[in-house]
Amino acid sequence: MKRIGLIGGTSPESTLYYYHNFIEISRKRFERDFYPEIVIFSLNFKEFRRLPNWEEKKRYIMEGIHALECSGVEVIGLAANTPHIIFNELQKDTRVKMVSIIDAVAEEAKRMGFRKLLLLGTKTTMTSEFYVAGLKKHDLNVVIPKNNEIEEVNRIIFKELSLGYMGSKEYLIDLVNRYSQSVDAAILGCTELPLAIKDGDTKIPLLDSARIHVNALLAEALKT
Repeated sequence: MKRIGLIGGTSPESTLYYYHNFIEISRKRFERDFYPEIVIFSLNFKEFRRLPNWEEKKRYIMEGIHALECSGVEVIGLAANTPHIIFNELQKDTRVKMVSIIDAVAEEAKRMGFRKLLLLGTKTTMTSEFYVAGLKKHDLNVVIPKNNEIEEVNRIIFKELSLGYMGSKEYLIDLVNRYSQSVDAAILGCTELPLAIKDGDTKIPLLDSARIHVNALLAEALKT
């Protein structure tokens, strides 16, 4: 199996969740005591958020990618949805194969027979074109929450979930259920959101972007 590299730290809570999923999935899929080799470059979340634009953020992420390259990784994932706004630029600047969380979510949605999806995530993820366009490339229809809902989900992510607080679970469940008559499933398009709500909590299925991404990274690492 190829060595896997992760750009983590955005936030540390979701990076922990990624590692937990790597271990849990490996115990189900592989023989006893077999786990993938994983190298994590954890960005300083405060420094990442302080940087004024995506050009500066890209430089910081590339420092991590170059460090991963030097460690011998052969597959890289960004352990967060929002930085995928510059995914194509990052892939262009590294010789290592990168696995897109957006493509992974889209493929899983199609495999499950879902065509119309509610997108939850950070304000950037929900309001920028990159995520919606990435899903539409796969012929998926996307529904974005209302402005006040976008603001509240963004607040929950940065003020609660990224700090390890889970106080707004009921709000998130109610939000998804409001759209249950108009979509097939909801994308937990921020890797902190699965820390608060899980598939089965709501009236419609939830697509856990972090867990889906872990499975896609493992699939790529297993290719010969």
